[in-house]
Amino acid sequence: MKYLQKQVLLLSGILFAVPLANAQQGIDPARLARIDSLITRHIIAQHIPGATALIIRNGQIVYNKAFGYADAAAKKPMQTNSIFRTASQSKAITSLAVMMLWEEGKFLLDDPVSDYIPAFKNPRVLVHFNAADSSYTTRPASREITIRDLLRQTSGIAYPAIFSDPTMWAIYTKAGIPSGIGTTRSTLKEKMALLAQMPLQHDPGAAFTYGINTDLLGYLVEIWSGQPFDVFLRKRVFEPLEMTDTWFHLPAGLQNRLVTLYESKGEALLPVTHPIYEGVDPLFPNLGGTYLSGGAGLSSTVADYAKFLSLYLNKGIYKNKRLLGRKTVELMLTNQLTDSMRISPLPPQPENFQFSLAGFALETAKNNYLLPFSTGTFGWGGAFNTHYWADPQEQLVGLLFTQEYLSPYWRIGEEFKVAVYQAIQ
Repeated sequence: MKYLQKQVLLLSGILFAVPLANAQQGIDPARLARIDSLITRHIIAQHIPGATALIIRNGQIVYNKAFGYADAAAKKPMQTNSIFRTASQSKAITSLAVMMLWEEGKFLLDDPVSDYIPAFKNPRVLVHFNAADSSYTTRPASREITIRDLLRQTSGIAYPAIFSDPTMWAIYTKAGIPSGIGTTRSTLKEKMALLAQMPLQHDPGAAFTYGINTDLLGYLVEIWSGQPFDVFLRKRVFEPLEMTDTWFHLPAGLQNRLVTLYESKGEALLPVTHPIYEGVDPLFPNLGGTYLSGGAGLSSTVADYAKFLSLYLNKGIYKNKRLLGRKTVELMLTNQLTDSMRISPLPPQPENFQFSLAGFALETAKNNYLLPFSTGTFGWGGAFNTHYWADPQEQLVGLLFTQEYLSPYWRIGEEFKVAVYQAIQ
């Protein structure tokens, strides 16, 4: 991949760029150009093979560019409509589906999960783990897991492969709980029944612990709606929002736009050629199963995801179509964590971390001093180094998608945010 540096100036910041009237939307064009330098620097350093970036202000596109390669070995240039594995950005989409059904009266937020999946009755919390044989002891949980716990990641359910306590990882893996990344050879019904038998890392409501809560929510969407999870998303979310490039399994006609997944090996950046997690990637898009991960299984484009975010900036409306009530949007964007809740160390979170019902972290009066965001800003990201946020006060949406497995250069997302905000006039 040494040729990557030689080619980067031909591909960075000049291909697939959309000419825009930035100054009319309160963006300094000269300062905005610093984004080009930022992304180019990371490509030359072989931190990323390429990226797409999209910025929207006041409903208008002010920046839309593709950089570097979607596949460096094939010299396939990145394009603004390239498709990326968005991993945990799926959580916000699943949360939207859940809250649509909440509006229809299918459940209440503080209902126990066991009301709908009886196997989750009488949950138990891990007490002692024996590493020699992965056996463990438990005690009764202080209360049941609620739907609100799943939405705000406070159930005590952990992740079996990423961002998890090693003990929980060992227990889940031995039991065959899926990683929550992509699609496996199983069904949501089968794997959620297994999950119900697992010990919790802590009492429900005691801590924010990032876990496969949203996969469980995807199964609940099937129960409440009577439809397969992907069918519900297609009909109720993707089609109304015109998200034609967002899928669990890419149709054949879109697969050539999927960006190659890379990983850092020493100073080199190489394509991932070995199975990861349960082999869900790069053996994409279909392993023959119907386990659709609501927490991390979707692929999308920056344009599609921007449409999704615009729904919240417009208080539940997209192109004169109301998908959510205004008060529901306000509730979804309200912090759900209390001062008494611990914050799990993985993934690392900033001081005074705040989290919503919508799958977003929040900037509130409590933590707004940490970044240039306005109070009320919401956002998250994906494990393959994708980043996004929306700032209602500035009417701003920013997205930066790259595609790396276990990238040590996650900070590119924060650098991108600085580059965007410094350009606001």
